[in-house]
Amino acid sequence: MSTSIRATTEEESAELIKFREEWKHEVRRRREEQQAQEASTAISNQQNILPPESHTRLPTNHRTTVLDGEGKPQPARSVAGVPQQSVHTSHGHSQLSGLLTNAVEIYRSAVHQEQESNLDEALRLYRKAFRLNPDVDRAYFKEQERLQQLGRSKAGAGDRKTVSAGRTAGAEAREAHVTRAEARDKVPSTLFLPSLLAAFPEILTFEPEDERGGVPINMIPEESLLYILRSLDTTTLERFATVSRKARVLSLDSSIWRDFVYMAYKPPQIPETETVETIVDRYNANYRRTYIEHPRLRLDGVYIAVCHYVRRGLSENAWINISHLITYHRYLRFYPDGRVLSLLANEEYQPSHGFYIGDWRMEGSVVQISNLCEMHTSVNAASTHSHNHIPQPRPSAPSRFGRWNKLDLVSYESVNIEDGEVVPLPLKHERPFWFSKVTSWQGYC
Repeated sequence: MSTSIRATTEEESAELIKFREEWKHEVRRRREEQQAQEASTAISNQQNILPPESHTRLPTNHRTTVLDGEGKPQPARSVAGVPQQSVHTSHGHSQLSGLLTNAVEIYRSAVHQEQESNLDEALRLYRKAFRLNPDVDRAYFKEQERLQQLGRSKAGAGDRKTVSAGRTAGAEAREAHVTRAEARDKVPSTLFLPSLLAAFPEILTFEPEDERGGVPINMIPEESLLYILRSLDTTTLERFATVSRKARVLSLDSSIWRDFVYMAYKPPQIPETETVETIVDRYNANYRRTYIEHPRLRLDGVYIAVCHYVRRGLSENAWINISHLITYHRYLRFYPDGRVLSLLANEEYQPSHGFYIGDWRMEGSVVQISNLCEMHTSVNAASTHSHNHIPQPRPSAPSRFGRWNKLDLVSYESVNIEDGEVVPLPLKHERPFWFSKVTSWQGYC
């Protein structure tokens, strides 16, 4: 009995050893095929970048140092058996390694497909690019910045050939505006979203809450869903995007955010000399990022500032000091046609003075309010006051990114209409304006 059991155990162990050896051989063969395929892909990409005479000079297994624009060494990735080349980003020249170049090109194609509303193809290309290199998004944006700097330098060189040494004040003003815009746009970009989309599965559907039930919305074509989403406002759209992955991908369609950008950014929200296309180019042609990050005024509500100050009162007793806390409100209502209503009111008394009508326009990130004329509610006509008040608030979004629900008062000036004398007014009691939405008011027309 023991002899038969021992024989059976030896047969099983021999069969297990044989299976293990075959499995190791199969794994080794597949690994060699994968390395050979990656090596051939990298070599073909380098042949498109390097000059022909440099192909024979590269060793078969060589690791080079990657230098950034300041000449500091950066860690470089290398593949066994695949030659790599140095990467220099100074003086407008950039040569990426083979795999990274291929990944950047695929990422660029994915961005183009996303702008053309081909979301399925964009997701496939994003996933492919991140498989080749997990840092392809950073390399892509660095390459875009390098190309933009190279284009600006070429444009500046062409202008210097045609423009004389004495530059006009208008040219200097335009250069100063570009410099301020570049400094303002150096904010951390949202690079998390492309990497998140790359982790999504290729086929996306709306999942039912109960697995036994169906989802009728899956029967609606994506074109019809996008047409419905274009009729929503941004708040409702972002709430819909939190439902599922499919909803998030649909909410990122560029046609939806293109409508929001073109409705929001037009004079007086932007200068007359600036176009929407130039603004969108600053954010890598991303309409959603433009709408979130570029400064703007909200027109579907009122900006309200609650201000306080302490006033000393009168007392019959010399040993008792009486102080009164005075609260007043400032209201600003902006209209799409460039008009602005300003009201200074107190909670206890109906406002008979302090109501102004003027004009507004955006200059960079500052709102310029001018020609404020006081209106009397009794006669409904402009007063004969000889001064104009010019407040200059600055919009910001402190609570949530992209809401633009706060105005900080930068300066407040009084201009004498007769002689043009400008007198700055103190702002020691002023507080920021906070936005309050009015449901029945339309933000854009």
